[in-house]
This record gives sequence, C-alpha cells and structure tokens, in this order.
Amino acid sequence: MSTALRICPLCEATCGLTLTLDGSRVTGARGDRDDVFSRGFVCPKGAAFGEVDADPDRLRAPLVRKGSSGGGRGELQEATWEEAFDLIAARIPAILAEHGPGALAVVLGNPNVHTVAGALYPPVLLASVRTRSLFTASTLDQMPKHVSSGLLFGDAFAVPVPDLDRTDHLLVIGANPMDSNGSLCTAPDFPGKLRALRRRGGALTVVDPRRTRTARLADRHVAPRPGTDALLLAALAQVLFAEGLTDLGALAGRVQGLDALREAVRDFTPEAVAAVCDVDAATIRTLARELAAAPAAAVYGRMGSSTVEYGTLANWLVDVLNILTGNLDRPGGALFPLSATAPAPRPAGPGRGFDLGRWTSRVAGHPEAKGELPMAALAEEIDTPGEGRVRAVVAIAANPVLSAPDGHRLDRALGERLDFMVSVDPYLNETSRHADVVLPPPPPAQSAHFDFAFNNFAVRNQVRYTPAPVPLEEGRMDEAEIHARLILAVTGMHGADPSAVDDLVIGQALAKAVAQPHSPVHGRDAQELAAELTGDSGPERRLDMMLRLGPYDLTLDDLRAAPHGIDLGPLKPRLGQVLKTRSGMIELLPEPLAADLPRLRRALDTPAAPLVLVGRRHLRSNNSWMHNVPALTGGTNVCTLQVHPDDAARLGLTDGAPARIKADGGELEVTVEITDTLRPGVVSLPHGWGHDRPGTRLSVAARRPGVNVNQLLDGSRLDPLSGTAVLNGFPVELTPRR
Repeated sequence: MSTALRICPLCEATCGLTLTLDGSRVTGARGDRDDVFSRGFVCPKGAAFGEVDADPDRLRAPLVRKGSSGGGRGELQEATWEEAFDLIAARIPAILAEHGPGALAVVLGNPNVHTVAGALYPPVLLASVRTRSLFTASTLDQMPKHVSSGLLFGDAFAVPVPDLDRTDHLLVIGANPMDSNGSLCTAPDFPGKLRALRRRGGALTVVDPRRTRTARLADRHVAPRPGTDALLLAALAQVLFAEGLTDLGALAGRVQGLDALREAVRDFTPEAVAAVCDVDAATIRTLARELAAAPAAAVYGRMGSSTVEYGTLANWLVDVLNILTGNLDRPGGALFPLSATAPAPRPAGPGRGFDLGRWTSRVAGHPEAKGELPMAALAEEIDTPGEGRVRAVVAIAANPVLSAPDGHRLDRALGERLDFMVSVDPYLNETSRHADVVLPPPPPAQSAHFDFAFNNFAVRNQVRYTPAPVPLEEGRMDEAEIHARLILAVTGMHGADPSAVDDLVIGQALAKAVAQPHSPVHGRDAQELAAELTGDSGPERRLDMMLRLGPYDLTLDDLRAAPHGIDLGPLKPRLGQVLKTRSGMIELLPEPLAADLPRLRRALDTPAAPLVLVGRRHLRSNNSWMHNVPALTGGTNVCTLQVHPDDAARLGLTDGAPARIKADGGELEVTVEITDTLRPGVVSLPHGWGHDRPGTRLSVAARRPGVNVNQLLDGSRLDPLSGTAVLNGFPVELTPRR
C-alpha cells in the first residue's frame, strides 16, 4: 500500500486528494489536509475517485467502425492505435480538401477543461484547421457570462468572482453551490465558506425558485418566477439610481455610460416588475438597500440566470450591480483572479475590445459568440443540405445527444448524415456510439493534472500540480499524445513525431513573448529560452513555459517542490490590467445590450405561463458524467419530476406515479416526486439523464436511465446575444398518465 496526491478533476472545486494505492489500483480517496487551497475538503465525487477511475465500462483500446456493406455503417470494433489514426488521416484531410474547413465541426464538451490535454490541444486543432464550425458546452452553460464580460470589460474571460472569504453580503441568484460546489467560481468547500460568512455576521441572500440546500442556509430566500432574473436585477439597479444609493468608489472615472444606464433601467421599477417576477416591490427595494449598505458585498449568478431567455442581460446586470455599489475590483466584493499561467499583465490602456456576430451559422443565421456557434444548431448544420454543410465531426469529451436540445434530431444527424466522425471519449456513450473512430484517454489516475481553466476563476490565487499517481497502463496512450496525433492526422502531418505539436506551440509562444515590451522575457533569445524549459513531456514543457511567462516568476520545478501547492495570496484589485475595451474603461451600456433591452421591456407585458420547468443539480453528479458510478447514483441523485403539492392536487398527480410532460420539442414520461421545496407553477427535472439508447456501453447508467429533459426542447429557444439554449424557465404541459 502507498499514497499519492491528485487534484480532483470531477468538478470545478479542484480539491486536493490523497489517494491510497494498492499497486496501480486506487483503493481509497480522502481530502488532502495539507493542500493550500482545499485544506482537506472532499465531496462524494472526490471520495469516489477510485470507483470512477476503475469503471469497467471505460474503453481500454481504440474502436474503429468495420464491416460496412450494403449501405450499412458497420460495427465498432477494437483496433490498434495505428489503425485508428491511419483511418482519420485517410478520411478527414480528404473531406477538408473537397469541402473546405467549415465542413469539419469541432465539438467540445465540459470535461475538456478538467484535463491538461483538453485545455492545451483543442485550441491548436482549431487554429490548424481554421474551421468556424465550433460548438461547445459553453452555449449550454456559461456563454452569457463570457459575452457580458466581453462587452463590459473587453475580454470574454475577464470574469469577476465573489471574494467569499472577505465579503459581508453575498447575493446568490440562480446558483446552488451547496450542491454544485461552485461554478465559474472555483472554491473548494464552498459550503464551508457560506457558513463562515454567516458566522462572522455576514448576510446570505439566495434568489431561486427552489428551496435548495443553499437557500435553506440563507438569511433570506426569494423565490421568483423562473426566467425573470433579468427583470429583478434591473429593478435592483433602478432602485439604486432612484434612491441615490450608487457609489462607484474607486471605480469613479473608470466607468463609461452611467447616465445612459440610468435612463435604460428607468422603466424597470419594483412596481413594474413585481407582478411578472412574483416578488413584491417592498422586497425588491429591501434587497437593493441591503446590497448598497453592506460594507462589502458581491452578487453572484450562475446556471439559473444563464440558461434562460434573457441570460446575457441577467449576467450583465449581475456585474452592473457590483459596479454601481462600488464592489467590483474591491476586497470583499467581486475581483478578478490572476492565474500563475496567465500571460504577464499588460499595461493599463485601451485594448482591442470584444465583437459579437463576426460570422453567422449557415442555416439559421445565428451570430457567433466568442468564436462559437450555438450547440443547439449543430444538428441543422449537419442535416440541412447545401454548400457548407458539416460533413465530419471531431467530438472531444462531448455528449451533446444528451446535453443539447432535441437529442433525437442530433442522434439521427450523427448516425445518418455524417461522412465521418471521431470521438475522443473514455466511454461509448449516447454520442460517441456514432463515431467511426473512438479514441479513449486513460483513467484520471494515469494522468497528471493542472487546472489551466479553473485557476482563472479561483477565489484565492494559488497554483498546484500533481503528476500521474500511477504509470500508464500497457496498451493505453497518454491523453496528450492522443490529441497531438489527432492534430497531425487531421492536418495532413500523419506520421510526424507527436512532440512536433508541442515544439511548434512553444516556438510560436516564445517568439511572441520576446517581442512584447511588458513580457518578462522581452528581448531574450527564443531558442535559448526553449532550451531552458524542463519537463518530461510536451505538456510539462508547455506548463513550465507558461509559468515562466506568467506573473509570479515560477517554474515547473517550483511546483514539483511543493506537492501540496503554492499559496499566492488573496485576490487583489487589478482592473487596469484586465480592461481591454477600446475606450480603456468599463463600458456600462454597450450597444448590443442596449439593443436587447426593448425585448426585456416587452416581458413586462407578457402573461406568465401556468407551468414552467427548471433543472436541478445533484451533489453526486456532474451533467451526464457520473451516472455509471454505483457509489454516485444513490440518495437524491435520481431522475424524478419534482412538483409542488398545489400543482399536484390541481393536476391530479400522485407521488411516485407516472405522468406525461410536454413542451416545444416533444413529450416524456416521468416519475412524479411531490415536494414543497419549489414554488407553485414550477416543476423540476435534472439534466444529463436519458441513458436508454442502444449501442452504448454504460451498464450501470442503463439500469436507471432516467429521461432526457432536453428532448422537451426543439432548439428554437435561444438567448439571442450568446446563442445559449434556454434550458430553464420554459413552459410545459403536465398530465397524469392514464
């Protein structure tokens, strides 16, 4: 028996784990008490690391589709790595040569940001192919925050996070961090931080149509109608202006458009929004006054305020409230983290800004956002004839058949209309079962870990690196090598050494860095710098380079010498380093947002639907990932339709009985769970279920498949600014099954 350290890759909290090993088998996992960030905290997902790692349904070798005849596609069979990459190299470059780069769609799922390879290599693939057909999980999740940040600050990745350890007042809207562990806010032991806030005399307000675990902890729980978050937030801003409660503090002189914003929210009085939100005007005024009066406060919104009809407006207004109260870029408010691998901060001043809609999708004309098209449009881009049709797909850690609207249509498109598909995935799931080649990465214990993405959202600056706890099993291929070989095969360089990909990236990055006056290596020789890099692999050398080019004067050797991590201190004000707008100021009311406000005003006169649906998060799962792990499928982690007792009585529903739910995209048969934890007029069905399609190899999930909530949608409901699917707050019809 031995122990090894590993950062948990199973949610955004990035907790440090101490693994117990029996040879190469993980027999236990507990929180690493010496981890500089998580301090021993672990949730049920982290505790189940060994079971996730050893899942017998994980693929151990590549799969290649063979035996096609008579118009059939053949069957997926185990193959060698050489066969798999040979086939990719024979098919995809030919498709690109005949039909152009847009014929290849790259589809990226959420797990990419939880691995080293998933963070480092897809950008290289995209830059090499130059396709505009990029679809990611962001348009099923957080794209509204990226768009609002881009418009406000000039950088889509400039996402302020609440300073949880020092705030006096936290307003949480559309988030349930007691179960999610935080999202776009990397905070190990988020529950403990909320309790600490209460213990030090701070206030927690939760706005959510459900009485979640987070809401039960709060000083005040406000339960508005789902989808009305933007109206409620606009009313809070109106009160701040009307009652003279705005105080920009240190932001004074760095904000543009204050008077225009005052005029833009003038109509959204508490009285005007009260009936639509179903929150009385007095409560709205109290929320605004408490926010303004707190010594330090932060507003934090997530999925419930993103995956709705006015998602970008809601995310914009979250930051508007932080700005108007002087709490943006202030200790105890909302601050911008500084990752150890972030580029060295640029001098303050105007930047390139952020543009939306630089191109549009072929079929429906959806504007791009952050270089991406809506995931909800993927099916139509495949199955609609015409020039520019998507003919090939590379899906990396993505399962959009379950996660995107109208999975049935996408299912058919992937299975019947593609010329070729590659999936990088450890499982044969609802999406990868359509691939012609499946490339399985190894289990997490056989991979090193560094959080390139989540350190950009961390509530405390820190840096940690954990090497692979166990060696790579014979016959498996390291995930980084899989990605590098995939890039070479797709771009016509099949057969080259995979290290060529990393060498190219390092060479380009160093050449750029030595030419930048604010870079720590300005004026140095790029080749000499490359020779100084340490690391036993391409990813380690790239990590070492990014650390050396970063803001803290660190190297990979420094991280290796500190196995529990290096604490880089609390977040600090750094707005000047962040702003990249063309004006060099916070642009409070950018034109795209101003142009969308009339749509929000029309909502004031729109009758409320009798019954709407929202999702819900389970502590023991993360989207569709973990339904194949026995230890994580019990307890409350079940796929039931929660219904308020009043609605159940009105509709003739019985607890535990089946019912039919119908919406734009179709109908489902669901099991009713009657509970008063959600407000009347709202039902709740969790996301990520529906494991009943043939051809998958998910034996545990298939025994309790649940239903796919996204099949209730046809993909037509999108937030127009971000292209994000409306997964919450849409109308449904519910009847008992006779």
